[in-house]
Amino acid sequence: MNGAESLIRTLIKAGLDVCFANPGTTEMPMVRALDEIGGMRAVLCLFEGVCTGAADGYARMAEKPGLTLLHLGPGFANGIAYLHDARRARSPIVNLIGDHATWHLAADAPLTSDIISLARPVSAWIRRSKSAEELAGDAIDAIVAASVKPGNIATLILPHDCQLEPASGAAPSKPVPSPPAVSSQAIEQAAQALRGDQAVLFLGGYALRERGLKAVARIAEASKCKLMCETFPARWERGAGTPIIERLPYFPEQAIGALSPFKTVVLAGARPPVAFFGYPGVPSFLTSPHQQTSTLATPDEDIVSALEALADVLGADVNVEVNSVLQTPSPPTGKLKPETLSASVAALLPENAIVMEEGNTSTGPFCVMSQSAQRHSYLTQPGGAIGLGLPCATGAAIACPDRTVISLQADGSAMYTLQSLWTQAREQLNVKTIICNNRSYRILGIELMRAGVKEFGERAQALMSLGNPAIDWVQLSQGMGVPATRVETAEELTRELERSLSEPGPRLIDAVL
Repeated sequence: MNGAESLIRTLIKAGLDVCFANPGTTEMPMVRALDEIGGMRAVLCLFEGVCTGAADGYARMAEKPGLTLLHLGPGFANGIAYLHDARRARSPIVNLIGDHATWHLAADAPLTSDIISLARPVSAWIRRSKSAEELAGDAIDAIVAASVKPGNIATLILPHDCQLEPASGAAPSKPVPSPPAVSSQAIEQAAQALRGDQAVLFLGGYALRERGLKAVARIAEASKCKLMCETFPARWERGAGTPIIERLPYFPEQAIGALSPFKTVVLAGARPPVAFFGYPGVPSFLTSPHQQTSTLATPDEDIVSALEALADVLGADVNVEVNSVLQTPSPPTGKLKPETLSASVAALLPENAIVMEEGNTSTGPFCVMSQSAQRHSYLTQPGGAIGLGLPCATGAAIACPDRTVISLQADGSAMYTLQSLWTQAREQLNVKTIICNNRSYRILGIELMRAGVKEFGERAQALMSLGNPAIDWVQLSQGMGVPATRVETAEELTRELERSLSEPGPRLIDAVL
């Protein structure tokens, strides 16, 4: 047995059985081990950003580490943008990066690079294996580092000779430490804050998953506090039967307006809310110095147990019924615009669907319209690196093959990772992609207007328009192996989405706005 084989056996034994891969020469021992050892599903992605974005979506839904196999520093660098998103989402991910043989590094070959420096900004744990014998143990340490809730990114560098040389075998698993418990003092302080008037419980992380939401519903019923969550939650369980939670607006002026009525803000698994960008004359932090801020639990602490304890301290009923009536919009009619597109999707949302939302300026109304729709998991891009939507939906579909994934995807950012469609076709994933096609980077126009520009010149228009030439999403999708159609009205979207949902496998709808 060589180092690569011991590593693959260790990963499988630890429960990591899916690998999103774009390998090269330095990973050939790993490829051979994957071929000869059963139990690991190898998913080829045509771009490393698809690997890392898919590992993120997989990790969020599988609730165990996503695994990537990447080629040297340049290959890893191609995936960094979506590791940035994954780091902000606190997704557990293990990156395996092949490197030159240790004896070849001194030659400074063309693909030699400083992988550790590349990995450091997006990794909580980094290690370069030193021998074949250490490879399996290093993998276990990477898994443990990634798995500590709410999740981290661990990067393990695999020299080629360490993969090839003899090794003893798989390494034994190690226990994953529990997240730090919240102090009784913090719970009591949060209870006192919520007992007062005009308090808001600001939620993030695992507070927005099933168990956390049950406690949140109890807290809101007992304290009458307002519920609000981060602008871009990693995973939010939503729909009928879950508490209605307001999503913090994106633009800082609106966010400040949403938070300003409250005397007290209690943070529960979320950092203090800040503006996405710095704007002249607008504060970075969105709460006022006059508002009291109390932290129940940081994102790294055991937020769910803290919420349950807080509900008990407040004397909340164990079972609270909230948002119990299923409410969906009527299928819309007329021209496609953000409101009608969102209403059509909310009306047809299948039970237990997964929605990956990167519609940006085109799908703003969907969050409100779907709050009492069929139960669903809602994923966004906490780090703001655009292009995450298609690969994240791909990974979510592999994690949950029995669930329908709906990918609401802006056209501009979709071009960053359109190779995801090929992987969806090859793996026959049940992903329904709706391209929100306004043929522009519309957010740039909005930001220019916010900067005081009333009329856009020719050069500014050229940097925002995607219409010359127009991108043909039907042909692009079909070229990747995913059936596609174009729609221009709400009625057409409803009809094509119904058809798409009735058939297995990936489908794409080019929704022209």
